[in-house]
Amino acid sequence: MKPLVAPSMLSANFARLADDLEMVNRSEADWLHIDVMDGVFVPNISIGFPVLKYVVELSTKPLDVHLMIIQPEKFIPELKALGIRTMNVHYEACPHLHRVIHQIGDAGMLPVVTLNPATPVSMLTDIIQDVYMVLVMSVNPGFGGQSFIEHSLAKVRELRRLITQSGSKALIEVDGGVNLHTGAQLIEAGADVLVAGNAIFNAPHPQEVIRAMKQL
Repeated sequence: MKPLVAPSMLSANFARLADDLEMVNRSEADWLHIDVMDGVFVPNISIGFPVLKYVVELSTKPLDVHLMIIQPEKFIPELKALGIRTMNVHYEACPHLHRVIHQIGDAGMLPVVTLNPATPVSMLTDIIQDVYMVLVMSVNPGFGGQSFIEHSLAKVRELRRLITQSGSKALIEVDGGVNLHTGAQLIEAGADVLVAGNAIFNAPHPQEVIRAMKQL
């Protein structure tokens, strides 16, 4: 199966957001990855719900919304109302993760759990069968343009083993320092979905990069 590719709007030009969204719409990208940051859980602030609503109106791709915030469960109704497909919460931000995962599912969205680089895969043993996807952060969350953490490859392999052994159907998504080189390594390790920001939006021909990632 060809990998799914989700351009990360964190690397888009926010002064030309409509143009960058239209580029993604015309591309072979599968999803659009949206990072929502609160300046508390991560040391940065990105877009909020007014901009997210605008993105929903303009995008023809399903939205993968990654909440890098504390108490993400508070915003389940807002995301449901916007018609968001996948709601992505951090393991580290949810002390009652099982409850949050099922609240997301009950709202009609697909639940995704993210692991920070220092959080081991074993933390998902009791939840892996309940999630649609796991996002492995291959950089520390909060900023675009960081270098890929090489240990992420071993983490993806370990997660693939857990999914296989448990009988889960969860997908593996990776975000951080993903380009054509690291993307090929991640696919070999067992990843299903590649989130890429700078590698796409800073390229002279972004749609060609997306097409090449789809061929990895």
